[in-house]
Amino acid sequence: MNPQDQDGRRPRAIPSHLVNGHSPLHPSFSAERDREERDQAYDSIRSSMGPRREPIDLNDLHIDGEPTPAQTNASQQKSARQYEEVGDEDLEDIENRVAARDARDEAPLTPPATSRSISPFTANPTVDFEGLSWPSVGTLDRLRERTRPEDAEARLQKLSGAVRTILECIGEDPDREGLHGTPERYAKAMMFFTKGYEENLRDIVNGAVFHEDHDELVIVKDIDVYSLCEHHLVPFTGKMHIGYIPSRRVIGLSKLARIAEMFSRRLQVQERLTKQVALALSEVLKPQGVAVVMESSHLCMVMRGVQKGGATTTTSCMLGAMRKRAKTREEFLSLLRR
Repeated sequence: MNPQDQDGRRPRAIPSHLVNGHSPLHPSFSAERDREERDQAYDSIRSSMGPRREPIDLNDLHIDGEPTPAQTNASQQKSARQYEEVGDEDLEDIENRVAARDARDEAPLTPPATSRSISPFTANPTVDFEGLSWPSVGTLDRLRERTRPEDAEARLQKLSGAVRTILECIGEDPDREGLHGTPERYAKAMMFFTKGYEENLRDIVNGAVFHEDHDELVIVKDIDVYSLCEHHLVPFTGKMHIGYIPSRRVIGLSKLARIAEMFSRRLQVQERLTKQVALALSEVLKPQGVAVVMESSHLCMVMRGVQKGGATTTTSCMLGAMRKRAKTREEFLSLLRR
């Protein structure tokens, strides 16, 4: 009689911690494939420890043609091209052709519903490296005031006067003890809340883009985001998760948080904020794919309106391989849930 476990079932022939595809006991194990994966990993590590290379300048971001041997090895080139050019429908078509017994079995397959086409709203990024990255009217004047203190002070006084008017309109006395100095304090706070208007993507990123032979997911989760709803001028706060698949270049991890900070410190809507971060990273790195997910709570629907305190808004933007390949997208989302 065969031994059985406590549930009356036969014990598994392969322990659960060994069924990851790399155990010699696993039916799909291939010594040749395992050796090839190890060789690729070693090549990638060795390439990153080679001759010293300077960080990439934003002027050199655009790649013309195939990468040079100094940038990556042959196996990494092949891997990157597969990520960019092969979608889920292509993989399923190949599998069906291999298993086909009749010519009729090779009819074109319907693309899976989980794959998405390119969004017309993200097909043409509008990042202006020389400007202020999606600037609004008047931001250049605000930027110039850094070198003209008298103009900056005049702007602050104008904003303070507007706050004083608001206090009077709601029935308050701006001159009472508790509100003495509040217009000036609020004016300074508002300038800080919107400091992203004065920041430039080039200045934030330059000097922190590096050569690296890595073609797997890079994810930074739980980036705190504080922004102002442009419809009611009240805050919305939450977490942003950013991931990308490099194509021979990576960016300093803190820069991902700084990019999110730059765009959030403006009057925003969450949908646009999510896209702006994804498009900016796509322009800077030219990666195989980018994914940005944001979860936040909006005080405009918590403190007023429907007053639903437990409501959370989630938005996402997927570009490149993250949008084309459902399996890659699912890998990213599953890692966020861990």
